Amino acid sequence: MLLNKPKGFVTTTDDPENRKTVMDLVKSACSERIYPVGRLDRGTTGVLLLTNDGDLASKLTHPRYEKRKIYQVWVDKPVTADHMQEIADGIELEDGEIHVDAISYVTEDDLTQIGIEIHSGKNRIVRRIFEKFDYRVLKLDRVYFAGLTKKNLSRGRWRYLTEKEVNMLRMGAFD
Repeated sequence: MLLNKPKGFVTTTDDPENRKTVMDLVKSACSERIYPVGRLDRGTTGVLLLTNDGDLASKLTHPRYEKRKIYQVWVDKPVTADHMQEIADGIELEDGEIHVDAISYVTEDDLTQIGIEIHSGKNRIVRRIFEKFDYRVLKLDRVYFAGLTKKNLSRGRWRYLTEKEVNMLRMGAFD
């Protein structure tokens, strides 16, 4: 199933600190044991898949399969053209070099909103990219993951994937 994850929920099946989890949002969805595919930080919103298919979850999260992710990022000050170019060219972070697939301003009149496409599954990667240049990420929303979007799905809501979507994911047809 696909969930449009709201802010304030942790992406785990169980939380020892008793915080709200994404499982609270889907508890009545099915009788099977399902779990999140990958993670989104508690403060990050957007597309999150949940499944009971371990093989599919592995295909979608393993770096070798390079599933495409697109995020919309809001930062605390305008991002300079030089920083945009450096990010596009590839930057060095503490855990190695990172290359984005694409980066652009969402609109030309608001340089604090950025669209960024990546394949990397490194922890907190989008936030760390901007923090390297002393930008503070105010809001982070995953708008696309492995061919799926949250279109027509309001925040906190979920839907079952169609048979066609599940088959495309299993075949690896989505990037």
